[in-house]
Amino acid sequence: MSCFSGKFAAIVLAGDRGPDDPVASASGVGCKALVPVAGRPMVLRVLDALDASPIIGPRILCGCSSRLLGSSAELDGLVADGRVSWVENESSPSLSARAALASVPADQPALVTTADHALLTPPMVDHFCGRAAESGCDVVAGLARADMVMAAFPEGRRTITRLADGGYCGCNLFAFLTPRARNAAIFWRRVEEQRKHPLKIVRTLGLLSVLRYLCGRLTLEQGLDRFSALMDARAGAVWMPDAEAAVDVDKLEDLRLVESILARQAQRKQP
Repeated sequence: MSCFSGKFAAIVLAGDRGPDDPVASASGVGCKALVPVAGRPMVLRVLDALDASPIIGPRILCGCSSRLLGSSAELDGLVADGRVSWVENESSPSLSARAALASVPADQPALVTTADHALLTPPMVDHFCGRAAESGCDVVAGLARADMVMAAFPEGRRTITRLADGGYCGCNLFAFLTPRARNAAIFWRRVEEQRKHPLKIVRTLGLLSVLRYLCGRLTLEQGLDRFSALMDARAGAVWMPDAEAAVDVDKLEDLRLVESILARQAQRKQP
């Protein structure tokens, strides 16, 4: 990896549930990242958006080589000639993120996103990374307001986290801005290991914070403060102005939604 260039390194997580993934299976490909969207594999759409952003430097793809490589000559060429670096994925998203982050100099900021972020655009990347860099935080997540997302795509079902000051949707955009930010990946792994044990999660997050959330009294700022204390890294959020930033392809209905969004966008561009 080259020395710090003043730009973000971009990490694309391309792990999936294997050939049994319903989106991959329905599309006849061996890996969800290779599912074509508007005729182009999702992972290449994401890499295209990152390549077109002036704020992005090296691009790193983290996935399963036996399923992802050898099926797309274009992707194989990007990896073979070094335009995209390759990191083999681990057994979970948090471990994969840690493995990929280990290939980035500790003083270089890193953007982490996913290969199924099929609607990602250079302006989204620029907005998120630019605002994250100005935040003064160690680690930052991209969020979209739930009312904006649901108004834009009432036909889609999105995961909404409802807090005292409103609901939001995640955008699969994370910025690791400082060496201390690597603590967030370690904390992510702790939560991942405890996901099937609610009492352990309560102990990790703190009973008071959990009760506030369950009673609808936890604000986003309070939640970020709590995570900051647990991770020993200051956590922040960037509000994304585009509802499309909150849409990824996790289910077949998501794939249909993304295809319809791109079709509408193409129609609007026609003279």
